Amino acid sequence: MGSPGYRHQGRSPALRGSCGSKSDKNGHGSHVAGIIAGCAKAKVDGKPYKAATFIEESDDPEVIELGGSPSGVAPLTTLVNVKVLDDDGSGSASNAIRALEYLRKLNQSSRSIKIDGANLSLGYPFDPTWYGCGHSPLCDEVTRAVGSGIVVVISCGNSGYGTNKLENGQEVPAWLSLSISDPANAEDSIAVGSVHKTKPHTFGISYFSPKGPTGDGRPKPDLVAPGEKVISCSIHLDQGYEYEERSGTSMAAPHVSGAIAAFLSAHPEYRGDPQAVKEVFLKNATDLGRSPAFQGAGLIDLMRTILSV
Repeated sequence: MGSPGYRHQGRSPALRGSCGSKSDKNGHGSHVAGIIAGCAKAKVDGKPYKAATFIEESDDPEVIELGGSPSGVAPLTTLVNVKVLDDDGSGSASNAIRALEYLRKLNQSSRSIKIDGANLSLGYPFDPTWYGCGHSPLCDEVTRAVGSGIVVVISCGNSGYGTNKLENGQEVPAWLSLSISDPANAEDSIAVGSVHKTKPHTFGISYFSPKGPTGDGRPKPDLVAPGEKVISCSIHLDQGYEYEERSGTSMAAPHVSGAIAAFLSAHPEYRGDPQAVKEVFLKNATDLGRSPAFQGAGLIDLMRTILSV
């Protein structure tokens, strides 16, 4: 992977292009994986880990020293690497469908659940001229995956803010409703939006986080989690830092996936029942006092959820 600090099993179905390789030359997947299951240990030489900040805003990022050893939400989780995006970060719905089918069949061919969850930090704009909302081929495969016992957590996209054009031609900033991307529109998925990482009650929902409802009127997102300036694994070790800062609902979704992994470790009786997992997390989310179209049920709360059952 080119990043320190998480365990993975190198699997990947036969996909086109560079998707079939388990290596990550883009960095997005490694960053997401680190949020779920990062488990860095103190360096032997005693030197601190370093992280690059503002990498999305500048070609010359600031490198800072990190105190202690960074950790993901569920550092003992074992990850299965199923790569669906090319090295430039692009991909196709068909690759994602084949990946979910692969995971689903692992469960269906076994007497016990092999895959507990799938994190999809990816998406594309919903096109109502092609399919009913939540019923695209990829959304349908999400539904089948959930039916096989997999909790499917999906980022909502980053298109929640844009501009409206007035009659005089002037463009003004505006938040955009109906901006949830596919496949987060899938009914049975857990669709995740983004909040400020340290002061969610003060700053609320991230401006880029998509707003519900879905195109056919269903409530989404389901939950929100930290997605602004999140520090996690970097592939750029040759540039003098092991971690880097990224923003987006792609960073929020793995917080939820990690929390679910930790919850299932504490309550294995919920394994294989994605609907019950979704229900208990939504029931115990923290209300941030924002519109449900912005926050869904609210901010994920792992400890409250674990203690509630």
